Amino acid sequence: MSNRKLLSEKGFSRRYVLAAAAAAALLPTGLRAATPLNVVATTGMIADTVREIGGDAVEVRALMGPGVDPHAYRQTRTDILAMSRADLIVANGLFLEAQMEDVLGDFAARTAVLAAAEAVPESALFGHEDYAGKFDPHVWMDPELWDVVAQAIRDALIEVRPEAAPGFTSRAAAFTDRLRALDAYSAEVLGSVAEPSRVLVTAHDAFAYFGSAYGWEVMGIQGISTESEAGLQRISELVDMLVERGIGAVFVESSVSDRNIRALIEGAAAQGHEVRIGGELYSDAMGAPGTYEGTFIGMIDHNVTTIAAALGGSAPERGMAGLLGHGS
Repeated sequence: MSNRKLLSEKGFSRRYVLAAAAAAALLPTGLRAATPLNVVATTGMIADTVREIGGDAVEVRALMGPGVDPHAYRQTRTDILAMSRADLIVANGLFLEAQMEDVLGDFAARTAVLAAAEAVPESALFGHEDYAGKFDPHVWMDPELWDVVAQAIRDALIEVRPEAAPGFTSRAAAFTDRLRALDAYSAEVLGSVAEPSRVLVTAHDAFAYFGSAYGWEVMGIQGISTESEAGLQRISELVDMLVERGIGAVFVESSVSDRNIRALIEGAAAQGHEVRIGGELYSDAMGAPGTYEGTFIGMIDHNVTTIAAALGGSAPERGMAGLLGHGS
């Protein structure tokens, strides 16, 4: 049995994936092979990873597009219809889709539902003092942890469509190789930033796994959920830190309002210290469909390249593969 952890009762369970696989097995093998699996994914990061591993054997719909905040997202009637027709529903889990917990749990009673990020061992997850008994869900910020998620997705696809296992396995292995290359590139360019400048300040606390992976200090104005409030004291503390340590750049996020980041910049300016926006990062959502930044690899490539360049490091203008700013 794999180490994939699936929520029980109000969430997801491995038995639902197995039940769906058993039902699918009643169809003629040729018909199953000729019909792509209908997969619904919650976030863009999950959807892109399913496409990477599933290839032509899957058709994937992402419920949340660019700029959408998964912490606050509520399912629409169209989403409910799409999930009702799915062979497999893949969520991040770890309470990222907080407003969808109940509906995902309801679907798990009759549809294969995977909480993919819950495959990551608890020993590798970060807790948070504001959320007792829950973990930071932003595991995609570390390519090594995301590889664990990718393997859980591979296993779920195999359970639902076992005759396609060779293709799922080979594509998952190729994706692992790309994640390792991304990890190596990230370590190289982020390591080119002078140690005193390795401080990442963003709108909310989505980059803790990034910081742990690459030895950076990470500070978010809001907590791990964008539903948390940013207090004036927190903003004041961060302003003082920026001034005292001479940090010259902070970052906005594509799925979070820039209001609090602007407050930091204004607060530092009031103390005579200039802070600029170093760029827009993809935190809880990827870039536009059809672009390199609209893929998981491109999303992380964009982030690390933008961060390194803004804080004095050495990074190629077009990123790891020379594709930043171009179509996919």
